Amino acid sequence: MEAATYNYKVVRQFAIMTVVWGIVGMLVGVILSAQLIWPNLTDSLGPLAPYLSYGRIRPLHTNAVIFAFGGSALFAASLFIVQRTCQTRLLSDGLASFVFWAWQLVIVLAALTLPMGLTSAKEYAELEWPIDILIAVVWVAYAILFFGTVMKRKTQHIYVSNWFFGAYIVTIAVLHITNSIELPITLTKSYSAYAGVQDAMVQWWYAHNAVGFFLTTAFLGMMYYFIPKQAGRPIYSYRLSIVHFWSLSFLYMWAGPHHLLYTALPDWAQSLGMIFSVMLIAPSWGGMINGIMTLSGAWHKLRTDPILKFMVTALSFYGMSTFEGPMMSVKTVNALSHYTEWNIAHVHSGSLGWVAMITIGCMYYLIPRLFGREEMHSVKLINTHFWISTIGVVLYIASMWIAGVAQGLMWRATNDDGTLTYSFVQSVVTMYPFYYIRLLGGLMFFTGMLLMAWNVWKTVSAGKAVNDARIPEAVQA
Repeated sequence: MEAATYNYKVVRQFAIMTVVWGIVGMLVGVILSAQLIWPNLTDSLGPLAPYLSYGRIRPLHTNAVIFAFGGSALFAASLFIVQRTCQTRLLSDGLASFVFWAWQLVIVLAALTLPMGLTSAKEYAELEWPIDILIAVVWVAYAILFFGTVMKRKTQHIYVSNWFFGAYIVTIAVLHITNSIELPITLTKSYSAYAGVQDAMVQWWYAHNAVGFFLTTAFLGMMYYFIPKQAGRPIYSYRLSIVHFWSLSFLYMWAGPHHLLYTALPDWAQSLGMIFSVMLIAPSWGGMINGIMTLSGAWHKLRTDPILKFMVTALSFYGMSTFEGPMMSVKTVNALSHYTEWNIAHVHSGSLGWVAMITIGCMYYLIPRLFGREEMHSVKLINTHFWISTIGVVLYIASMWIAGVAQGLMWRATNDDGTLTYSFVQSVVTMYPFYYIRLLGGLMFFTGMLLMAWNVWKTVSAGKAVNDARIPEAVQA
């Protein structure tokens, strides 16, 4: 017989782990920002000191916030949305359970191997070959689960969120497998199958599209479902959402070379990356406007709905960071910004301002429903979380913007005789006041996550886990 309920168990598991891994990943980020001020911070920890050095835990931070925190959120949201919009249960409960537990195993293996220095040294792809294979297996299982559910849908129409999720699932599979082709030497060491500039090009084709599809396209799938639901309004323009999807998916694939400006990469490839990066402003802002305009007729809700505040603020940061990124890819701007703290400001305006804020808003929407509650334990605490996080993000990125511009100007400043005006050490010393402000901003954002964890705990304690939810009568388009 056809299942009459949705599978909420796997959604609930991923939603809770989103909060857990968010705390872990952001705690490591706070430690890293403190180490830039006090380099010997962890030296007194004896045998643990080497495992907590900056070079060891920096990739742990990026992997934890992207793939553990962000990944868990995407699994939760996509598996919830695909069921609700297709009005059918997931293809296989067993496959869903495998995806959850295998993904947690990937995260734990990353948390063990990266502090030990077992790394391929590729940005956002540091994990060694056995874990890479496990990731590919999990991802194929996830793809079968998602697309299998879409294929057995009870509705004729495929909602736009599922287009975004589908694109991210397919593209991440291609990116991960291609970039991870390597020659194993031992169980814990391998060498890339590519060499020199080709290796760099494949790596940044992967890394930028990991940002483009994992951290942008997929989270836009969340946005296109949860903002209309929370606002109680239909999406402003469904036609614009489809244009947004196709243009974003096409243009993003070509933007990776902007990470390699002024390198050995052929000049035509650098220019190609720059041109497509600038073109990305149009679909990005089209999507941002579509999300924000969905609140037409419902703006008054922002006064009393902190979840909506998180979502709309996230869209604002999305618009800002997707203007800043193309601007930084222009060669003349890149000559000043590259290798400076400006890049740190840009990536965190996207990761904290856009990804984390939309994730937090969506989890506040989901978690009560997954535990049979009308709303979170404390709406007031959600509001407090919103303001702490927003101020923290602004402090973080503003300090790094100023630091980055100062850094770039100091590096390029010359005297009349052509010698450098400032030594490198002087530029480092100049960064310290901004590092303190960044640490404060990071601590505020981390504090917000702790408040969220407490709120989630109280909500879960007062509720009852919902493993299954009744599927309403399918409405045919």
